Amino acid sequence: MCGFSRRFDASYRDAFNKMNDGLIGTPSVFRSQTCDKLDPSGFFVEYAQFSGGIFVDCSIHDIDLALWFYGQDSVVKSVTAIGITAVSPELRKYNDRDNALGIVEFYGGKIAQLYCSRMMAAGQEDSTEIIGTKGKLAVNTQPISNLVNIYEPTGIRREIPPHFYGRFREAFITEANEFTAACLDNTELPVQLEGAVAAVRIGAALQESLISGKKIEFDEQGNRI
Repeated sequence: MCGFSRRFDASYRDAFNKMNDGLIGTPSVFRSQTCDKLDPSGFFVEYAQFSGGIFVDCSIHDIDLALWFYGQDSVVKSVTAIGITAVSPELRKYNDRDNALGIVEFYGGKIAQLYCSRMMAAGQEDSTEIIGTKGKLAVNTQPISNLVNIYEPTGIRREIPPHFYGRFREAFITEANEFTAACLDNTELPVQLEGAVAAVRIGAALQESLISGKKIEFDEQGNRI
């Protein structure tokens, strides 16, 4: 099992169940982002040598969500991506960017829009929208660390988690428990490996499009054109 933690997050599971119940009709547009708080130490610049690029490292979670909500058998029609180095131009020596946008088109009339970033000022900003023919589901579009409001002379604000683990701590615990149960009690694995492989392939194609500036297309069997 490949541990894509967002599938174990209570909010994402609730959204998935509501979609499955037909609450928003047919899901047609998927928008999701993974945006990390800026790390001035430059760690992620050096990590870019090994990470596979911002789409494989960051957006892979959003890609996996798209495959979960749309169905693991969804076939990609095309991918295209663009990016910039707004705060870390040295990333370019590793063929990476600190902000990028990607579009994934699926056969069957579905699309996914992905945003990944390494320069958020306030903290971790991971959110998702699933837009259907009869409504929309939104997860964490106003990130919060807890239910505390801070009242200051300049206004009212909420703090948000400083990092990925701060947002998904409970999801990691659920994931570990369910994987352990699969090993010890022979329960069904909650994430199929084929879906994880598909997510990595999509992420790699987006990263290639980001660097080459070219749209990458696939046939209905999933073969690259």
